[in-house]
Amino acid sequence: MTMGFDLGHSSSDSTYSSKLLATCLIGGVVMGVSVLGLYLAFPPLLPLSWRRKKKPIRVYMDGCFDMMHYGHCNALRQARALGDQLVVGVVSDAEIIANKGPPVTPLNERMIMVSAVKWVDEVIPDAPYAITEDFMKKLFDEYNIDYIIHGDDPCILPDGTDAYALAKKAGRYKQIKRTEGVSSTDIVGRMLLCVRERSVSDSHNHSSLQRQFSHGHSQKFEDGGSGSGTRISHFLPTSRRIVQFSNGKGPGPDARIVYIDGAFDLFHAGHVEILKLARELGDFLLVGIHTDQTVSAHRGAHRPIMNLHERSLSVLACRYVDEVIIGAPWEVSKDTITTFNISLVVHGTVAEYNNYPKGKEDPYAIPISMGICKQLESPLDITTTTIIKRIVSNHEAYQVTCLILACGESNKVRHGLSNHRMGNKLHKDVSNPGPIARLSSDTILNDQLF
Repeated sequence: MTMGFDLGHSSSDSTYSSKLLATCLIGGVVMGVSVLGLYLAFPPLLPLSWRRKKKPIRVYMDGCFDMMHYGHCNALRQARALGDQLVVGVVSDAEIIANKGPPVTPLNERMIMVSAVKWVDEVIPDAPYAITEDFMKKLFDEYNIDYIIHGDDPCILPDGTDAYALAKKAGRYKQIKRTEGVSSTDIVGRMLLCVRERSVSDSHNHSSLQRQFSHGHSQKFEDGGSGSGTRISHFLPTSRRIVQFSNGKGPGPDARIVYIDGAFDLFHAGHVEILKLARELGDFLLVGIHTDQTVSAHRGAHRPIMNLHERSLSVLACRYVDEVIIGAPWEVSKDTITTFNISLVVHGTVAEYNNYPKGKEDPYAIPISMGICKQLESPLDITTTTIIKRIVSNHEAYQVTCLILACGESNKVRHGLSNHRMGNKLHKDVSNPGPIARLSSDTILNDQLF
């Protein structure tokens, strides 16, 4: 009986041991699979020494970026999309003068403008006008550039060679699509026409300058209305383009929203610096952009130079701006303040108009009465009028520019040059199809601006 009991107990122990062993084996497999799953799903949880760091792709684009506009910004946006970090070379004043003629905006202002574009990670000042083999080597070795970016327009040097042949040969060249409908030369033409319109009593009787720009008629004569005198642009706004330029983020629930408004015509360094100051006063910067009609009513029928959507894109491209109101009212109303939950309204000391017409109420009267209005000391004494005056002061150089635009196609056929190069070197500004070059009267059509 005792043996029977002992045998029964031994059999039971054996079964139990087998089950335990099987359970341990299965548990070990499950645990191993779980650890493997964690390794594959969450590599950051592993020690740094076990991880392999991915090298960021750095791309380079250069240009003069004179009178920077949304076309330049869109080129930079596209370039940034081709890599992880965008390095931008800004050509020096001396190089521009030697190759194209005097720039409208000096290097320090152009640096401010390029640095403020939200897709730019790093800026190289005094970049050379032409990418030589030595400079390309410097880009690759010192700046760790992976690719050099340029627009899809051909860039042929006077000797017939491709300006980006070296980068292409090295397999380090990528191409983007040029933004249609705007160029620096086009904007110069609008400004010169603006100046002329002010001095000509008969608006229907324009000189050859008017005929040189297909968009060069006042809007009120084009559409029969009495709206603004803004030059009709070739720019066709789309919701997709606006989305591309937008941040896509709204303010947080407790965000301090700062509001600043204006025309922001010919978006310049003065605008950038005041927007930077405004952004520092809160968590979210909302910018109101006045309609073309509002700007014309307060600055004259010849303004604005850029239309509402063009101005909106330029402002949206600025890294200090979180959101814009396209077509903001002239007066900052209680409804605007409530709707957008505005905490503070600001404006600068430098503006086209600070003295309001007699009988007209201060547009900031309501935020002032609410104790939420603040005037900021403008860092730079620059306005849209400042830019226009610079154009006029360099009348001869820009006269040549506009005439080149009129005869550019015939010149390209006659001289075998691209729109980006008229003279000794190729212009590398990807968003400017027309050059600002010094040419003799023999190389342009016999015509006059004034």
